[in-house]
Amino acid sequence: MKYFLFDLDGTLTDPGVGITNSVMYALEKLGRPVPPREELYAFVGPPLTESFVNLCGVPREDAPLAIAYYREYFGPRGLLENEIYPGIPELLADIKAAGGKVILATAKPLHFAERILEHFNIKQFFDFTAGNNMTEKYKKKCGLIEDVLQAAGVTPDSKKDCVMVGDRSHDVEGAHEAGIAGIGVLYGYGSFAELSACAPEYIARDVEELRGIIMGLTDARP
Repeated sequence: MKYFLFDLDGTLTDPGVGITNSVMYALEKLGRPVPPREELYAFVGPPLTESFVNLCGVPREDAPLAIAYYREYFGPRGLLENEIYPGIPELLADIKAAGGKVILATAKPLHFAERILEHFNIKQFFDFTAGNNMTEKYKKKCGLIEDVLQAAGVTPDSKKDCVMVGDRSHDVEGAHEAGIAGIGVLYGYGSFAELSACAPEYIARDVEELRGIIMGLTDARP
């Protein structure tokens, strides 16, 4: 493997507090019931429109307003109510040292994603960064992955050298739809049942196990 694509939320960082606080804020401003925080962790990963509609019953026509309220909180506060998973900076550094290309592929707006990478001082490890725009151009992860692979100069023949790492089903499904391998991680917000149903090539229980898988794929020694 040469190209290593990473999801952000639930894969590189744990954004649970900031995201759920932002959702609560948005629902309160809409005058809608606020579910327990535990139920709102399902917002971590998928596009916001679908989450507000499917998880909270917000009418689709009101979803843009819900997202606007969400970002009122997330931009100045929720974005940094976040923690990087231990071992991630070292893993990214090791991939680079082994000659790999590190790529961000997140459903989060790129503007926010890059601020998070800079905050945790890991942007330096990324060869390419790709994310959504503020109007959620990418409804499925597959389109985002395909576009960033093209930007990174990956040809159809070299897709065999690519792998996507993520914690939710849409990460693995998007990877497979784009013609590349997928690694599911269990330390984020997807369950074993959710990930195994997508038949990822690998499943990692924690960052250390992920490191072992990835460094084996680079033919380097951990």
